[in-house]
Amino acid sequence: MKKIFGILVSTMIVSASFSQEAPEGLFIGSKAPDFKANDQNGKQVKLKDLLKDGKVVLIFYRGYWCPYCNKELSRLQDSLQMIKDKGATLVAVSPEQPENISKTIEKTKAEYPVLYDEGLKIMKAYDVEFEVPENTLTRYRNSGLDIEKNNGANGKYLPVPAVYIIDEESTITYRFFDSDYRKRPSVKELLDNL
Repeated sequence: MKKIFGILVSTMIVSASFSQEAPEGLFIGSKAPDFKANDQNGKQVKLKDLLKDGKVVLIFYRGYWCPYCNKELSRLQDSLQMIKDKGATLVAVSPEQPENISKTIEKTKAEYPVLYDEGLKIMKAYDVEFEVPENTLTRYRNSGLDIEKNNGANGKYLPVPAVYIIDEESTITYRFFDSDYRKRPSVKELLDNL
């Protein structure tokens, strides 16, 4: 009986330690951490400056190679004027190097700031970053995609493709956070929450 209890406790501890490593993202009502990063044009973008003009819709995406990300970013570009009409600014963040962000811009025609998250500082602050397992990296490499090469110093880390709406007081008023990278919020849902 002691052995079974010991195994059960060990299993629970191991499970808890793994679950603690998974990102949870920030929650509604949390204060959004300020950040600064360069966009696709080399211009420095600061959250606190953007919030002076109204709400911010903050998108985390995986990379130019992700068809789900490209579809989402393209839909947002198509709806950019509606987002602006609600008094909001749209910003996207990625771990991919600037030269790969250029590929994202080509594919999505994004006219809003797309930021390179150097050192994963923004992704870590918003608790969306995770280390891609080696078996997944191998599958990607076998299909011709090298995430570590695309991300450079950011290595084998990707974000959960989360979306936050941040109000002028730096409070998160909306969150979409789903570890299934195929799921994304609709533009209508975002507009309804602005």
